[in-house]
Amino acid sequence: MKKYKLLIVDDNPGILNSLKLLLKPGFEVIKTISNPNQLNTELEQNDIDVVLLDMNFKAGVNTGNEGLFWLSEIKKKAPLLEVIMITAYGDIELAVKSLKKGAFDFVLKPWDTDKLKATLEAACRLRNSNLELSDLKSREKLHKQDSNKVNPLVPGKSGIMKELMNMVDKIAITDASVLITGENGTGKELIAREIHRRSQRSNELFVLVDLSSLSESLFESELFGHKKGSFTNAYEDKTGRFTMADKGNFFLD
Repeated sequence: MKKYKLLIVDDNPGILNSLKLLLKPGFEVIKTISNPNQLNTELEQNDIDVVLLDMNFKAGVNTGNEGLFWLSEIKKKAPLLEVIMITAYGDIELAVKSLKKGAFDFVLKPWDTDKLKATLEAACRLRNSNLELSDLKSREKLHKQDSNKVNPLVPGKSGIMKELMNMVDKIAITDASVLITGENGTGKELIAREIHRRSQRSNELFVLVDLSSLSESLFESELFGHKKGSFTNAYEDKTGRFTMADKGNFFLD
């Protein structure tokens, strides 16, 4: 679990310190907060993978409703983040409510150390699988959009077009970068797609980026992606177009 980041939310400083010392060898980073109102800030500023969330924060209150509320808030902002609920006042009904709202599991205080570590390890594995699935879905979505958008190139029979297609064939078998020039509407994108179709990368993605449609604020995130928490409202990791085009072809228009 060394590469994962854990956030512990509990109003008891003693529990925060105990859990941090107990779990420190297993995580790259462990953050702790005693006030759940700081949750949004922590999730925005840190790339958290798993949250250990207490269910009661006000003195004398043990209904678990506070924990359920904050669980819902976390899931709204970061659906792929795994949350493990922890409380000293557990019952079956409360556990079921937590799971229905998206919690990964429910742990009782005082906790069984081996069980807690096993639960955290399983949550980290699920987090990793969900991130990989999200990345795959992004690639598939881009591929479907691309497939639905484009008509295949129908080469003309003129000498100029035959010469152009001969050049495309020569280029397509290489890994060279290609500059395609021409007036608007002359088919630069079609030629780029034809190079892709005839290349050894044709079974991978052809990723097109219309540079004129990207604002300055979106440019870096769109092309290179970002990690969750790298800026305000970055609640999930985003795969950049360069990464999506890995093993395929990338067209900057």
